[in-house]
Amino acid sequence: MSKNYNISVIKGDGIGVEIVDEAIKVLKTIEDKFDIKFNFKDYLMGGCAIDATGNPLPDETISGVLNSDACLFGAIGGPKWDKNPRELRPESGLLRFRKEMGVFANLRPAVVYDELIDASSLKPEIIKGVDIMVVRELIGGIYFGEPKGKTQDKGWNTMVYTVEEIERITHVAFKLAMKRDKRICSIDKANVLDVSQLWRDTVEKIATQYPEVELSHMYVDNAAMQLIANPKQFDVMLTGNIFGDILSDEASMLSGSIGLLPSASTGLKTAVYEPIHGSAPDITGLGIANPIATISSASMMLRYSLNEEKAADAIDTAVKKALKDGYRTKDLAQFDAKEVVSTSQMGDIISKIINN
Repeated sequence: MSKNYNISVIKGDGIGVEIVDEAIKVLKTIEDKFDIKFNFKDYLMGGCAIDATGNPLPDETISGVLNSDACLFGAIGGPKWDKNPRELRPESGLLRFRKEMGVFANLRPAVVYDELIDASSLKPEIIKGVDIMVVRELIGGIYFGEPKGKTQDKGWNTMVYTVEEIERITHVAFKLAMKRDKRICSIDKANVLDVSQLWRDTVEKIATQYPEVELSHMYVDNAAMQLIANPKQFDVMLTGNIFGDILSDEASMLSGSIGLLPSASTGLKTAVYEPIHGSAPDITGLGIANPIATISSASMMLRYSLNEEKAADAIDTAVKKALKDGYRTKDLAQFDAKEVVSTSQMGDIISKIINN
């Protein structure tokens, strides 16, 4: 008897529709191969939701995602909505969405594929073998802290973390480290910020529960430099919201293309899986978007929410083989491409490899 999973789907705006369609295509191949049944249901969020309902995050979307086993997410936003009042912009819906879902842990792997080692702007000897997991706290810190506000000549935001918030994200990072190389580097600014000193003290307290894991600390400015100078020194990077936002984007570029890297946002109620890139309105509808980040996000969903390890491994192996065989979307066309393929063709190729 096949296992059934209810998957909420938010395709969003721009290329979100195209890339999510390819991830669903691959998941339907997984259904046949592994005797799994996915029940997909679409929900609106972002600019498309504003156009349809006047609200970037309809209540139906909140309840639908909360009642699903996991959410597969595309991308939202675009210049069409940039001049809306702040509360009616797609990004405001995204921040509220993360809070409503309770997804406090953002997992962002940065992996360099051997087949694309020349795609990075860094020297091959610097990045060969890079495999980093950034664990970013997602629903606290300066993006959510109070007080905040703006007058004509002044703006202010507050970075706030409680011990409870730091403890729960730290446990996530240590549990991941136990399954990897058992090394964590916690990133903060404890030499300047009181909130960072609390962060460091709390992380060190939790570390005593994981004696097998090696813990180090690094100031965020040094970490930004070290990611470029010697990225292989990192295994798991644990950090807060704003530092993680910046460092995970920096780490993503080690691979050479933002179109390759997935992410997971997990926490108190459900989990959301999405590519790290945006909606790319300039290439929407051209069939050239790279769907690999979204397909790999579906793999993370199988692994972390559904405990379907073999199915996740099948997707990861198929992605690597597609790249090894020389298939490239336009963003990677200059790097040893045997054939430049469209968005849908890449989904077809990965699905076919899984089936073989």
